Amino acid sequence: MKTKLIFFLLALSFSIALQAQHEDHPKAVVADSVKKSIPKEVHVQLGDNSEVHMMIHYHAPAVRGRVIWGGLVPFGDVWVTGAHSATTWEFNQDIVIIDKVIPQGKYAIFTIPGKDSWIFILNKKWNQHLADEYDAKDDVLRFNVIPKSAEKNQERLKYAIVEEANSAMSLSISWEKLRVAIPFKMK
Repeated sequence: MKTKLIFFLLALSFSIALQAQHEDHPKAVVADSVKKSIPKEVHVQLGDNSEVHMMIHYHAPAVRGRVIWGGLVPFGDVWVTGAHSATTWEFNQDIVIIDKVIPQGKYAIFTIPGKDSWIFILNKKWNQHLADEYDAKDDVLRFNVIPKSAEKNQERLKYAIVEEANSAMSLSISWEKLRVAIPFKMK
């Protein structure tokens, strides 16, 4: 019994050493063949002293040859704008979106995609599975936004915070050949 335990511990330490050594080497570039929607996070530090921190947590589905708009993501339905659970956007200082002050905190992002126009929704109930629990009474903000065509195909859903001119910023949501930009600024 003691010999088996010692053998197990030696094998475990050898395995851990190999794993640590493997992680030190740069990863080879390979095509994205993961079939599931992978969890992603975006962290952004803003301001002269990086006093503003924003984080977006989402699950990023892939196109994988599917019809996305009006297919996988139906027009006219509330969408978590990701997969699995609601996408969350958290910030440690108040922001302003369309002249409305949004208090610092954590919010769920939902959208209602349409052929020509989308509805962007910021909802105070951030811990939700898909849109199953979505209730419009918890909306903090809701407004129309026009999607733009993208020149390049974005295989996986991608969120980014983009700095614009005159201290303005936007929350960028890109997938397939569409991009939606949600303008905001710091209060």
